[in-house]
Amino acid sequence: MSLGSGSSMSEIRFGPSGGIPPVVRNLLIANIALFVVPSLIGNQIWLARNFGMVPADVFLGGRIWQLGTYMFLHGGAIHLFYNMFSLWMFGSRVEAVWGSRDFLIYYLVCGVGAAITQWITGPSSLIPVIGASGALYGILVAYGLMYPNQVVYLNLFIPIKVKYLVGIMILSNVLFVDHADGVARFAHLGGALTGFLYLRQDWRMGAWGRRLRGTKARWQMQQNVRQAERRAEEKTTVDDILDKINQHGIGSLTERERKVLDEASRGH
Repeated sequence: MSLGSGSSMSEIRFGPSGGIPPVVRNLLIANIALFVVPSLIGNQIWLARNFGMVPADVFLGGRIWQLGTYMFLHGGAIHLFYNMFSLWMFGSRVEAVWGSRDFLIYYLVCGVGAAITQWITGPSSLIPVIGASGALYGILVAYGLMYPNQVVYLNLFIPIKVKYLVGIMILSNVLFVDHADGVARFAHLGGALTGFLYLRQDWRMGAWGRRLRGTKARWQMQQNVRQAERRAEEKTTVDDILDKINQHGIGSLTERERKVLDEASRGH
């Protein structure tokens, strides 16, 4: 499947408008360099074994770093091209809107989430998992939520909205998750899910984010109201106990009333 930029219903263009943003640029350089240099010196297998994500080695072997390093390695030129093209195509716009720091954190979180998902589904596997696809599925989810009606061309000539493209790509991974074709589909799904869950707690999603913030604000307001009501009830109870002491003396208090007064005196 190939993607190309197309006419936009929201008049938003893919890719950078003033040069490639710094994080996307550095990710492109790092991924390309880590493919080209090992290919020239012939140590791709060693690199994949030690810095790809080998599920059996991650925790039992103490190679935790593989959860992050695997996403910078690729197994072939086509694999690298499509991932880097997608990074440039979608990631440039997301970084331009969010800022470099937030974009980098999101990218890495999605990549690690994808690796952990893949590990969960086969913790004893000795087959290295490599590629930025898991992180990029997170980027696709973010772009689909930000610009759902953006139009791209599927296979260069079929126009499709991004929200449908993301849905199709996720569904295809679900349908073919058990196919032994060498594709880490659980990593793809894990990256998408991690991105979605991350963004539910985030503020960078325009109107969608404002709706989330509104829901959170209403929840917080309800919590504040409940706390105020509890404090008012506690004050009324303490006042009643103090009145009882004034009228009948402290010896008239029950065990429960003594406990309430003691807690109130300590500020609980």
